[in-house]
Amino acid sequence: MLQSDFLVGSKADLQLDLHPKETEALTQLAANCRRVAVTGAGGFLGRAICERLLSAGIEVIGLARGDYPDLHTLGVKMIPCDIADSKRVSAALSGCDLVFHVASKAGVWGDKASFYLPNVSGCDNIIQACIEHNISKLVYTSTPSVTFAGVDEAGIDESAPYAETYLNYYGESKAIAEQRVMAANGRALSNGDQLKTVSLRPHLIWGPRDPHLVPRVLERARSKRLKLVGKKDKLVDTIFIANAAYAHILAANQLVKANSPCAGKAYFLSNDEPITMASMLNKILSCADLPPVTKRVPARLAYAVGALLEFVYGILGKQDEPIMTRFVARQLSTSHYFDIGAAKRDLGYQPFVSIDEGMVRLSDWLKQGA
Repeated sequence: MLQSDFLVGSKADLQLDLHPKETEALTQLAANCRRVAVTGAGGFLGRAICERLLSAGIEVIGLARGDYPDLHTLGVKMIPCDIADSKRVSAALSGCDLVFHVASKAGVWGDKASFYLPNVSGCDNIIQACIEHNISKLVYTSTPSVTFAGVDEAGIDESAPYAETYLNYYGESKAIAEQRVMAANGRALSNGDQLKTVSLRPHLIWGPRDPHLVPRVLERARSKRLKLVGKKDKLVDTIFIANAAYAHILAANQLVKANSPCAGKAYFLSNDEPITMASMLNKILSCADLPPVTKRVPARLAYAVGALLEFVYGILGKQDEPIMTRFVARQLSTSHYFDIGAAKRDLGYQPFVSIDEGMVRLSDWLKQGA
């Protein structure tokens, strides 16, 4: 790789309020991994992982399509890279000991190619680069959407099958990628080692700096477009950003072990605090001093509107996301909470930031003018 490919800044002091469990896990990882790559480094979760790795003195290679000068100022060696570009990916990962593959195209609307190219082909490129460069540890960020078929998921565990049909290409493409990551586990490397992989399924990541869930909720509430779907409140799982990043570090530490209990497996992740969607939304709104949401739309009506909008948008070739889709209608009107016993057992995962504590942190962040 050309030295000019690295966008390196002067490393600034990281002001992270790490939990002792995080510090312990990061110290352990630093003892075994010298150079770590993070795809999607500029994203919500990718950035959180990068910052924690830097705090432990680990050299971090960040892959992202955009420009993130604040990250390279912190000390991340940023490499402009589209993960669908196999040669670029291979060059970027050379010399790494571990890869956190966080990057993906998320969303509820878009054509098949726009999801398959980054999520499936991009994942294939990451796996192939690991094999080419004898990188023996790959932590993949998946999603619970791989099992979602539009019905209640009440306390399911990893024995739940992949959905037979999907309501969008995001879940479908991530399911294919996750299965390829799991199938790659045990692949022989030229140095005599084996590739060890693990797939993590965090659900609804939120917290300070959230560019997705929190701003969308607040924007819709301020424009009077936020509504609950369905007559009955269903339980959902969420995960605070620090807990999600911590779980990824724990998974990496487990892959270091000779007989890793998590290699080749997938794990649901959450705060282990199922909460109704109404309660979660209203807690977020309270952080911004906004009134609670009370208006409701029948679930069948929301689904019908979503189907109609998808049809109209498809006919017109519109790229922007409809205000409602079939996937969103079903997501908002069904249960989504998970048994994370396997993550506790195999990864040693225990969330240390509760929903209520996380809301305090979110409120403080919003009051700072975020």
